[in-house]
Amino acid sequence: MPDTTEQPGPQEPGLDEQIAAYQREFRDLDPQVEQVVSALGRLNRRMNVAYGRQLAALGISNAEWEVLKTLVLAGSPYRLGPGELAKRLGLTPAAMTHRIDRMAGEGLVTRDRDENNRVRVIVELTDEGRTKWLEAMRMATDFEEDLLQDLTVDERGGLGDMLIRLLRRVEHAQPDAGGRLTDLD
Repeated sequence: MPDTTEQPGPQEPGLDEQIAAYQREFRDLDPQVEQVVSALGRLNRRMNVAYGRQLAALGISNAEWEVLKTLVLAGSPYRLGPGELAKRLGLTPAAMTHRIDRMAGEGLVTRDRDENNRVRVIVELTDEGRTKWLEAMRMATDFEEDLLQDLTVDERGGLGDMLIRLLRRVEHAQPDAGGRLTDLD
């Protein structure tokens, strides 16, 4: 009987190996800058995979998580119009409609006419949607605490401050980069 165990795919080179290859091919490379940027990129990818697995375990997609999060950030009663949701998520209205349809079918949100303006539609977080959001937050908090366990409180604060400075520089240089380049659906 053939071996059906999954074999690991090709391994990504280590950071030192990657930086050495880059330096070989591009002599103007600053290895310290490349180490920081490459480490941040790899950390981001791996964190996104971990978060994606957590969301999948809850039966929701990253795209659905984004809507749940946006409604929670809007504050109680966790309601927004589809146009405002699309704008906040950097999506087209068609993509937002598709996402809302799917989520309403799953019981995560409701979509009803505004009582004060029957032309306007309101998307509202359901109890089920809020429960999924809270469980995702619990899982993420556990993961993040584990991720940072080797850092002292001062190191965490310093790292946070440094990352915020980098983020502000990118936001200043690329003010339109907060939106999506493509829809997640």
